[in-house]
Amino acid sequence: MAGKTEQFSELHRKNMEAAMRLAQLSIENSQRIMALQSELAREMFQSGVEAAKAQSGASDPQTMMQLRTQYAQETTQRMVAAAQQIAEISNAARAEFSRLVTEQLASGSQDMTESLQTFMKSLPGQTPNMMESFQQAIATANQAFEQIAKASTAAMSNVGETVKKATTGAKRK
Repeated sequence: MAGKTEQFSELHRKNMEAAMRLAQLSIENSQRIMALQSELAREMFQSGVEAAKAQSGASDPQTMMQLRTQYAQETTQRMVAAAQQIAEISNAARAEFSRLVTEQLASGSQDMTESLQTFMKSLPGQTPNMMESFQQAIATANQAFEQIAKASTAAMSNVGETVKKATTGAKRK
């Protein structure tokens, strides 16, 4: 029985390590996005002050309108570029998250299957069909997860492409 307990303890330890890696990934990406937003806010404030000074020195209404239009275009370009960077960070994080989860499920599933096989073999009066049914259920669950992961990856890729197209279109205008 001690061997079985150690197997489940090891499985639990691996799951905790994976959870810690996912948490660290989340923290790192949040920090990157916050740094990006902070830098953007600083740049926007500086640009706003410079634009206000330039507009206050404008000699005629036409010059003032040109300065406002220029400021609006620059602001839009910066915001679109920041949105694209955030989308890239998010897509990279999603890909890494998906990779880690897939890796964990693959190894965890195998560890769990092995542990349960050992456990079930030690049960008195077990039927051979019970283990076979369990293995089929695990295989079906793994296939379902793989399909969900593929669909999720495709969907997030489409979102990333949409953001890129939108930002490219906004830069051209």
